[in-house]
Amino acid sequence: MDNLDNFDRKIVHALQQDGRLTNSDLGEIVGLSASQCSRRRMALEEAGVIRGYTALIDPEKIGVALTSIISVTLARHNDDNAERLSALLSGLENVQEAFSLTGEMDYSIKVVTPDLKALSTFINTVLLPHEAVQNVKTAIVLDTIKSTTALPVSTSAV
Repeated sequence: MDNLDNFDRKIVHALQQDGRLTNSDLGEIVGLSASQCSRRRMALEEAGVIRGYTALIDPEKIGVALTSIISVTLARHNDDNAERLSALLSGLENVQEAFSLTGEMDYSIKVVTPDLKALSTFINTVLLPHEAVQNVKTAIVLDTIKSTTALPVSTSAV
């Protein structure tokens, strides 16, 4: 489903703002009937445009208020090291995002922990001992300026 029409874009935009919208509520927002919204929503889900629905949780309220961005350099640049590190990162609950990069650092990882001690433990017992890792650099997030899961889906080309 490469070509979304304006109604599909409006549906996706509205659901990114509130994934709990009923088809009736969605219809009022986008200007379609509830049944048309239901069919379009199902088509967007089946096509994989909408991958799922989730709740956004306040990290402070569940005790993981410290966010860090960790840059990782591989010990050796080969497929085995990349696969091993990817497998490690994919399985860690406190890793929120992980990106393979071009440039000076090989990976950038967003990690949440309860405090500095937990961050230190994570770095020293999980990342640094891993055979694929040569070096890590850590930056602690002081303030979150913007945090969103919404993608740009405006009706005009972005």
